[in-house]
Amino acid sequence: MEEIKEEVREFTIDQIPEEQDIYDIVVNLMVNPNLAPVNYFNEFSEESVELSSFDNDEAAGNGVFCLNSGMCMAMTTHAFHHHLESDPQKATEILISRAARKMIACGATPEAVNAFLYHIDIADPNGQFIASGAKRGLENACNKFGIRITDRKIRFDYFSAHGPVLPTIIISMVGSIADKDAIMTHSFKTKGNNIFMIGRSYNDINSSEYLEFYHQIEDSALPEFNIDDEVKIQKVLKELINRKLIESASPVGKGGLFFSLLRAGLPTGFGFDITTDAEIRKDAFLFGESMGRMIVGVDPSKDDDFVDFMRSTKVPFFTLGHVTKGEIRIDDESLGYIDKMTPAN
Repeated sequence: MEEIKEEVREFTIDQIPEEQDIYDIVVNLMVNPNLAPVNYFNEFSEESVELSSFDNDEAAGNGVFCLNSGMCMAMTTHAFHHHLESDPQKATEILISRAARKMIACGATPEAVNAFLYHIDIADPNGQFIASGAKRGLENACNKFGIRITDRKIRFDYFSAHGPVLPTIIISMVGSIADKDAIMTHSFKTKGNNIFMIGRSYNDINSSEYLEFYHQIEDSALPEFNIDDEVKIQKVLKELINRKLIESASPVGKGGLFFSLLRAGLPTGFGFDITTDAEIRKDAFLFGESMGRMIVGVDPSKDDDFVDFMRSTKVPFFTLGHVTKGEIRIDDESLGYIDKMTPAN
């Protein structure tokens, strides 16, 4: 069977002007439903899950829960539709990497995953191309991260009356938590803590909320991604948590670095003061969604130990800035205070 691969219209970052109003971008992206900080469907629970056993209920927001038996677990569900029709293997590897990175960041070990392909006609050559590519991506990523695939199947759903719906892959991942005291949360803990980035930044805004929502450009390649780098970074993060060298960990996800920092500050009302990389475009640095990046908060008293350990790993890292009482500052310019960073304000 000949594989059918959809051509993606080439986009380059040079099509977007480099000098832009960062505050205007932030204000406009705040109303993007994919980035809005308010989740209206987060108040539910099951009798078999005991969340009150945690000192910080924020753990529940990270998908961490404790059963009545005392066993602690983590679960996360992710979906992806970008370029399943053109590069299903890479798209699936990105999805698994995102889920595993989120799980590692909360102190859990990814154990098993299952996958579901939505709106795929397996009788059609295009559907077969997507399914075979997704299968390769699932197997490769799970092999890299040491994750089991439940029942070794990808399940399908197709109904022609759905109309023009983008092919989508949905995965659910479950993880184990050996030590409840090692649970990590994404929120900033203390004013004055230093903020570090683990991973490398790129001049990349492909398939980002910034590019698609703010600039209304939907056709671009997948974001920068290297699965071997992902494996190294996640191993390093796990060791940082084990050594108690960090107080918070947050994957850079939707909305890029800025919105990941915002999500880390909102639960506690802390802000951040950061300096961008002069070698990277400011919009790409703040809003690009390239893979393989983590934000960690470090107590100043542990800075030396943190830096020494990171240097020994050979994994790229750099200082972003520090946690503030509530103000958000980028390159010495104030964007206001975090309690005003909601669509209502």
